[in-house]
Order: sequence, then structure tokens, then C-alpha cells
Amino acid sequence: MLPSGVYFRTFDEEARYLRTPAQRAWFVAALLALVAFPWVGSTYLVGIATVAAMTMIAIAGLQITTGAAGLINLGQSAFVGIGAFVAAGLASRYNAPLWVTLPAAGLASALVSIVFGLPAVRIKGFYLALTTIAAQIAFPIVVIRLPAGIFGGPAGIPVDPPTLFGTTLDTPRALYLTALAVCAIMLAGAFNLQRSRTGRAFRALRDNDLACAVLGVNVAFTKIAAFFVGAFYAGVSGALTAYYIRYVTTDQFTLWLSVWYVGMLIVGGMQSPLGAILGTLVITGLQEVVHHLGTVLLAARPQLSGGLVFAATNVVLGGAIVLMLIFEPLGLVRRWNVLKASYRIWPYARG
Repeated sequence: MLPSGVYFRTFDEEARYLRTPAQRAWFVAALLALVAFPWVGSTYLVGIATVAAMTMIAIAGLQITTGAAGLINLGQSAFVGIGAFVAAGLASRYNAPLWVTLPAAGLASALVSIVFGLPAVRIKGFYLALTTIAAQIAFPIVVIRLPAGIFGGPAGIPVDPPTLFGTTLDTPRALYLTALAVCAIMLAGAFNLQRSRTGRAFRALRDNDLACAVLGVNVAFTKIAAFFVGAFYAGVSGALTAYYIRYVTTDQFTLWLSVWYVGMLIVGGMQSPLGAILGTLVITGLQEVVHHLGTVLLAARPQLSGGLVFAATNVVLGGAIVLMLIFEPLGLVRRWNVLKASYRIWPYARG
């Protein structure tokens, strides 16, 4: 729904995401604010924003696999970990630059995902969820048992700062801008994918795989492609994560993290890549608020343990997910669309 007086002469004009000058102006202003943020924000806030941008890429990939194609994936953290180890190995062993490690990490995760995407050709629902959990369980076992010269074995592997065209990106500001640029590119790809032939095939598969096959879509190929693309996003996110934390171990990529990825997508909304953005921002914000309040509480009451903050964080975030499932099962994306529609038809009441 658009304000009265806004119309289009061609289909291409109507199909744009930013269809009015005001929308384009706000979008440019938001980009400029994001670019300027590391010069005005504290190092702590810049670090939070960097982690949010990296997480957003992984959630966008999960939205493609689970939200667009309807294939349950509880192993996204494992694919993030594969990307992190591949990027760490290339950077530390071969001094590979950023423009090599990012696509290599994404491709490695995507290729591994095919192994766990193949069962999706025959199974779905709960059984497919178990298959993706198997990927999460197998990931640390395989990495630890590989020769230490590849991924460092049980001890993990250190990561050198990323380099790009001879420049070392070793400051919080440089890492933030790198994560922001990569996140913008990946999100642009996710938004445009849903309008492509492949994106329409994903949605048809999600709605009814039998009807999808009758219409001539190669169901097996489409399912594997959904896992491939989603895992590619996870691998890129993992590469950025490796550069940020500077030391990669299997303990950092757990099933618990995969569950939180799904929770973020539920809160944001599975139907659109916008859900990955909103879900990541809301859950990350809630997490930081609880951590801050917990720190204040521990300072005032030293007799309390730090485990209380961890438990409170899980309760608050879990409660947010449950409340969204009860009151807004379509996520914050739907609430955002309702808000836009109500604003555009003001002062007339929404029916």
C-alpha cells in the first residue's frame, strides 16, 4: 500500500524496493549513518555492531534455506564454523588476502552442505531437522580428528588480521567497515534472490513440493540449491567471525548457537530477508541490555554469581521468542508492514 498520488508507469518502477524519492533519501541517510558510526561510537558499541553484521549474514542464509525454501536447518552454526576454519587456515598458513578467504570459506561450507542437503530430497520436517543436527554433531568431531597441520586439531587455530590490497585491517573501525560492506552485499543478494527464478522456485517448494514438481521445477536440485546458498552465507559469516575473534576453536560453534539463529529468524520473520535484519538487531539489543543490567546488579550485589546473568539472558531471549510465536507468529516483518500501511493511509483508520 502506497500513499495517494504515488503511481508507476512501468512494471520495473513498481518492482523496486525503493520506489519513491523519500524512500531513497532515507536509505542513503541510513547508509551514511552506518558508515559514520565507528567515528562517533565507542569501541564497545562498534564491536557489538560488528558482531551483529556478521550474525546478520548467517541469519540471511538461514532465511533462504528455512524461510524461503521451507527446509528446517538446525546446523547453521556448523556451516559458520566450517567457513571460520577454512578462512583461518588460508589466512594463517598461506597468507591469503580477504578477497580470497571470504569466497573460499563460503564455497567450502556450501559444498559440505550438499552432503547434508541430499537427504532433503527424500525426507522433510522433523527428520530433516535431525539430519541437520547430525551436521552440527559431526562438525567438531571431524575438525578435531583432522591432522593438526590443517585446522590445528583440538587446540584450534590462530588467525592473522585480514589483508585487502596490501592493507592490514586490524583495527575495530576497519573490521566494522569490512563486516558492514560484506553484510550489505550479501543482504542485497538475499533481497534480489527472492525475486529471481530460483527464489520463486524456493517459495513454490516451501508452499507445496508436489505442486512444485508438477509445474516443472526440479525439486531435488532446488532443495540442494537452498542448502548450498544458505550455507554459502554461513561460510562468509564464519570467515568474518574468524577474523574478528582471532582464534578459532570448535567450542565456539555449537548446537546452542544454531538454535539461537533459528530464534532470531523467528523473531524477525521467516518470509523476508528483512526478518534477518530485524531479528538480529532485536535479539542482540536485548542480549546487551540484559548483560548491562546484570553487570550493574553484580557490582551492587557481589555475593551473586555470574551464572545468574547467563541464566537471565537465556530466560529473556527465550521468552521473547515464545511471545513472538504466540502474539506475532509471522515476526516483526509483519508488524513493520502493518506500521507502514497505517502510516501511509493516515488519518484514516486501518480496518
